[in-house]
Amino acid sequence: MTVATAQRPSERFMALDALRGLAIALMILVNTPGSWSQVYAPLLHAEWHGFTFADIVFPMFLFAVGAAMAFSMAKAQVSTATLLKISKRTLLLFGCGLLLHWFPFTSSLAELRIPGVLQRIALCYGLAALLVLYCKPRALLLVTLLLPLLYWGLLWQFSLQHPYELSGNAVQRFDLWLLGPAHLYQGFGAAFDPEGLLSTLPAVSSILIGYLVAVELRRTHKDNSVYLLTLWGLALAVLGLLWQLLWPINKPLWSGSYVVFSSGLILLLLAAMVWLMDIRQKNWLQPLVIYGSNPLFIYMLSWLWASAASQLIRFTHDGQPISLYQFGFDSLNVLLPAKLASLLFALLHVLLFWGLSYWLYQRRIFIKL
Repeated sequence: MTVATAQRPSERFMALDALRGLAIALMILVNTPGSWSQVYAPLLHAEWHGFTFADIVFPMFLFAVGAAMAFSMAKAQVSTATLLKISKRTLLLFGCGLLLHWFPFTSSLAELRIPGVLQRIALCYGLAALLVLYCKPRALLLVTLLLPLLYWGLLWQFSLQHPYELSGNAVQRFDLWLLGPAHLYQGFGAAFDPEGLLSTLPAVSSILIGYLVAVELRRTHKDNSVYLLTLWGLALAVLGLLWQLLWPINKPLWSGSYVVFSSGLILLLLAAMVWLMDIRQKNWLQPLVIYGSNPLFIYMLSWLWASAASQLIRFTHDGQPISLYQFGFDSLNVLLPAKLASLLFALLHVLLFWGLSYWLYQRRIFIKL
């Protein structure tokens, strides 16, 4: 990682920075409940088919990664230096994801989960960056459309029975063949990873949509941007709802209908944020800009803290061993109903890491790979 003090480009839409901050805040909110058995339904991912509030968070972050690429790669050219930079960042991101899964270093490497959130971001970033580097805008739009369709065909071609079921789908089969069951997520009652390698293909489209939208915003007058974002958002959301009649909206499989529907909702949200921040010049969402100024560092630190507080920091309370994480939730649960205590526990973590983001932001410290 490196520490930078550079200023943001003046031509950026502030709403894009706020959207990235919102994605980080929601990631921490969703990933840090006081108790996983006491969570309000909208903050839980859909078990399989379907869509909840929590299901928009990951594609929102991928969209923000793509939007950032529209600025960071605006003048990028095919060269050995550029390819090395993309490769280095991809490998570092992937390695950071493996580190989070291994921490606190008590589990065997033979059972280390290899796919994951940062690993997916790494692969999607690497593939999207190469496509941006080598493809002209029209070709890039075509690739964005074709990737989910290619993935759709692979699901039908290589699934054992029904392509959209947990058991025997092509994503699971490919990961089992390449990585083995011990290296996959086990939370579905079987070895299946929601960040599987094959389902990375449509996830690349989630990044490319962010990139293409940001490129268009850069050459669109701000007064017209809200209209265009709203129009595109409504079109994609409706298309996603129609497509799910043939291909269910499914985050674990990252279905094409999920890509399109979530992207539509993100564009509608972005339209509102652009209107508020970049047209009306209101500073109400400035805390989100601050939250998004060190996204990778804050995300990793929140994960490491939660792991340490639940697995490493333990003590005896009322004669019983307890983790700091559990103690914090139990203390709130004494005063509040369980689900409300769990939500407040997560919100306190959101506030804690915003405070750290603010401290770094005030000192112009931006930690990057």
